[in-house]
Amino acid sequence: MKKILLSLALLASTLWSGEIKVAMAANVSYASDELIAEFNKLSPDTKVKITLGSSGKLTAQIKNGAPYDIFMSANMKYPASLYDDKIAVTSPVIYAQGALALLSTKKLDLSKGVAIVGDAKVAKVAVANPKTAPYGKAALEALENAGINITPKLVYAESISQTVAYAISAADIGFIAKSSLYDSKMKEYKEGIDWVPVDPKLYKPIDQGIVILKNAEQNSEAKAFYDFILSPKAKEIFARYGYILP
Repeated sequence: MKKILLSLALLASTLWSGEIKVAMAANVSYASDELIAEFNKLSPDTKVKITLGSSGKLTAQIKNGAPYDIFMSANMKYPASLYDDKIAVTSPVIYAQGALALLSTKKLDLSKGVAIVGDAKVAKVAVANPKTAPYGKAALEALENAGINITPKLVYAESISQTVAYAISAADIGFIAKSSLYDSKMKEYKEGIDWVPVDPKLYKPIDQGIVILKNAEQNSEAKAFYDFILSPKAKEIFARYGYILP
């Protein structure tokens, strides 16, 4: 009897301890360590393995069979397509709204807002690839709505996190995720001097959606992580990283 009980206990432990594979939009990477640390207070035996990338590329990986359990996208379009294709088992839910900011290390007059990218001193403007990165699409939308055409100046990055690197080194200025500026490594950059928020009236709200994927349909740990991301505690963390809460 003792052996049976021990076996059942070990089985229960195995079922509730393992690894969750999360496909995560690059902009969430800055808040990910804190999110995982807080989740692990609730589920200390669960390892959360994150793969970062642009939402479009992660979606393509998932549709080609990548064994992720959860997808945290930078928009609602990509997780919705996975749900329509029955690859996601939950309909997309907004976990946060992202925001754009302009970052430059060139000491430009950022008080001009988006108009600064048209300045003669600005030769290269970094943006995420709008075909795969929702933040890149939002950046181009902001430019269009501001009546600014700077196509020859644009330098495309693969993801919004790579756009940050470009804005700091390879370009004069960049449209980045505001969340990146709350990372401890970015403390040297000051609002009004090195960065300014992009007027949110210039682009549609960046609704970021989460889904559980078919691979994790019976995975209670994945469901626990999903529930945590939608919890008040996670919302507190997102708010600290410059996100707008739905």
